[in-house]
Amino acid sequence: MSARPTPAKHRALFDYPPYWAECYGRAPFLPMSRAEMDELGWDSCDIIVVTGDAYVDHPSFGMAIVGRLLEAQGFRVGIIAQPDWKDTKAFEALGQPNLFFGVTAGNMDSMINRYTADRKTRSDDAYSPDDVGGKRPDRSSIVYSQRCREAYKDVPIIIGGIEASLRRIAHYDYWQDKVRRSILADAKADLLVYGNGERAIVELAHRIAAGHDIKEINDIRGTAMMLDELPSDWIVIDSSKVDKPGRIEEPVNPYIVPEDGQGEASPCQDDAAAAAASTDASTQVLTFMSREERQAIRQQKRDKTVLRLPSFDMVQNDKVLYAHANRVLHLETNPGNARALVQNQGGQKLWLNPPPIPLTTEEMDYVFDHPYARVPHPSYGNARIPAYEMIRFSVNIMRGCFGGCTFCSITEHEGRVIQNRSEDSIIKEIETIRDDVPGFTGVISDLGGPTANMYRIACKSREIESNCRLPSCVYPDICSNLNTDHSSLIGLYKRARELPGIKKVLIASGLRYDLAVKSPEYVEELVTHHVGGYLKIAPEHTERGPLDKMMKPGIGAYDEFKAMFEKFTKKAGKQQFLIPYFIAAHPGTTDKDMMNLALWLKRYGFRADQVQNFYPSPMATATAMYYTGKNPLSRVRRNGGDVPIAKSSAQRRLHKAFLRYHDPDNWPMLREALKSMGRADLIGNGKQHLIPTYQPKTDKGYQSARSKNSTPAERRRGRGAARVGKVRKGQILSQHTGLPPRTTK
Repeated sequence: MSARPTPAKHRALFDYPPYWAECYGRAPFLPMSRAEMDELGWDSCDIIVVTGDAYVDHPSFGMAIVGRLLEAQGFRVGIIAQPDWKDTKAFEALGQPNLFFGVTAGNMDSMINRYTADRKTRSDDAYSPDDVGGKRPDRSSIVYSQRCREAYKDVPIIIGGIEASLRRIAHYDYWQDKVRRSILADAKADLLVYGNGERAIVELAHRIAAGHDIKEINDIRGTAMMLDELPSDWIVIDSSKVDKPGRIEEPVNPYIVPEDGQGEASPCQDDAAAAAASTDASTQVLTFMSREERQAIRQQKRDKTVLRLPSFDMVQNDKVLYAHANRVLHLETNPGNARALVQNQGGQKLWLNPPPIPLTTEEMDYVFDHPYARVPHPSYGNARIPAYEMIRFSVNIMRGCFGGCTFCSITEHEGRVIQNRSEDSIIKEIETIRDDVPGFTGVISDLGGPTANMYRIACKSREIESNCRLPSCVYPDICSNLNTDHSSLIGLYKRARELPGIKKVLIASGLRYDLAVKSPEYVEELVTHHVGGYLKIAPEHTERGPLDKMMKPGIGAYDEFKAMFEKFTKKAGKQQFLIPYFIAAHPGTTDKDMMNLALWLKRYGFRADQVQNFYPSPMATATAMYYTGKNPLSRVRRNGGDVPIAKSSAQRRLHKAFLRYHDPDNWPMLREALKSMGRADLIGNGKQHLIPTYQPKTDKGYQSARSKNSTPAERRRGRGAARVGKVRKGQILSQHTGLPPRTTK
């Protein structure tokens, strides 16, 4: 196995010579049928992307980004969207690809897309025409790969997207309640691309086009493959036991002998002493090694070092080792210092190259500036695709998140380093929406990304950033090395809202409020011009126990932001409200924690309508906590470090009921729980009580708020707290007292 490229030698996306098929030019839509291929003059596709989503030619959809990027490299790319997975012929619709199949489940993990947190089947699918569910199989990447192999057995198969990314190693599967091996092994694909896949997929396409055997392509960052044997020239660090991963090497002595390395001088020796260490031919002269040279040696060793994770059999049978493996994986996510990982999976070895190098601003612009049609493929006719409707008039300004929330998959997929588009590229896209997208009314629905306010925020030092192994830049406090300057974002907002034809620019992405309070100017700009009556933020909880396991700030940060929000709302002469999100049954949460959260909600007059329990997504740190009862945020030990877990369905229902303390359906359960907790004092009909002693004759709606025993304020809240439409895919809606309901993204 050859050494992987070092960060300094990666190739820019736009530096590849285009493939010969560039002569065909750009397609109005990537073809989904032979008839469309004929119109374009194609006799075949070079690459076929198989996806579980409907094909929407918009840069918020993975198949469009990958397809248009490869098209820009000169390749002919076809799309097979939501094929009939029971029929191999559906995978032969475009013929045999010349280079490879690219297989993805879509923008979501197929199991999360299909099932609720309570493992109930969803009847809808926001990524399908007319919101119809059931158009993709469970574990789509595996099934699609199998059908591709049946259709054309000799064509290479590369799997990618978030499902492959989050299942790249042995992982806990919530729906089967067991540890599964890497999805690469189950799919029997040739290669797996994880994380931001642009660099890897472009490099792979050009190498395969040049005649390279895919089984020999093993040095590209952000890829995983199965090996029979480990390379003999690599340093292997065994981290298959419960211990703290050791150093790569001892510190390099800055004073070395250039020939045989003997007779090293003391590191305390100064340059003059080193130079004078010898005056005759029998004594070797010591040479001083610069800092840059020492770093180069360390980098060379790191580039040839692989960490051995506990095997699939070990993590399958030992929860402590599973937690340990999860910790090691997350310690190796910084592209600047991550090492390769290997995990035995049966008779083969799963090899994971380090994460991809983040895209530069110029490369981000290159990815987003392709001529996307920005609408669904014409074959869908007038069918409505909810996921498209949601982002139709929104603009993605950045990628990544350094928050490190343990229940979130962004870090594992997009990384902690923020990748920014240029202001000009963003403004150009807004103008394209204004001028070309049907139905635009002058309102940009979002300028954001994984987090609304991390645009152009980064570590003050590139060197520190490349060497840091901390999982978060903002927990337990904002790092002193983090530049929290929001001026670039403020400037972008101002420029966007001043564009002709733009009436309003809203911010709908989740806001990192503990970061926002560091810039009152940003909060004022946001509140004055970019809130459409409601602003969603996610304190998630009020109690330190669960918040620490989430790696979220204390509720004091929320209070600080709320004060700023109300101050600038009043100054702007507007009526606007915060919509806080909360999560139930997260690892680290006790019954008492949920009770205290319910008391906080009642004290401040919040009524959470649609709520959801913690959803254990593959590979997340919180999922490791849920499965193992251990905390991978610190050194994993067999004794100690246990985390309280609400795992039984009864306890998960109780935690959800505390969030909806105002719903009469939950009162019987809460009464029993409060009595068993010794808090029967919270049961009564006064303002200081959490739930009443009476039960309404009917339990439909919010009749209790209209009861003769309720206060006028409670009756007003009851009228305002009407039920709203269902919230999709793990989202939580908390509703402010007395306000009309509003569904969210």
